[in-house]
Amino acid sequence: MGESFRDRIVWQRAIELTTAIYEFTGDFPREEMYALTNQLRRAAVSIPSNIAEGHGRNSDGQLLQFVCMARGSNYEVQTQLVIAERLGYGTDERRVLCQSLSVEVGKMLNATVTSLESRRAVN
Repeated sequence: MGESFRDRIVWQRAIELTTAIYEFTGDFPREEMYALTNQLRRAAVSIPSNIAEGHGRNSDGQLLQFVCMARGSNYEVQTQLVIAERLGYGTDERRVLCQSLSVEVGKMLNATVTSLESRRAVN
């Protein structure tokens, strides 16, 4: 049997990112609970969820599609972190951690996309 999605380093880092986002947004103003807090959390949760769902599909093409969705969600997180920073929400330390994890996850997702595209080109 092949590797589990839980064995993928990118999935593990995405889980770390999601946890960090929850901790970061815990300090947001109460009125943001259904706005930026919710948006950031949903986008973050979407990253490892799409990696896992794609891994459960039957083809590299479907995995590629879900990894690309995860990448898009990661870009959402990066954008929303900039908005949070400009609004002065959360602590700098937690925001910097989230940004760093998001950049790391982004690089891993890009590498996965490149690998999957090159495998498809060979087949």
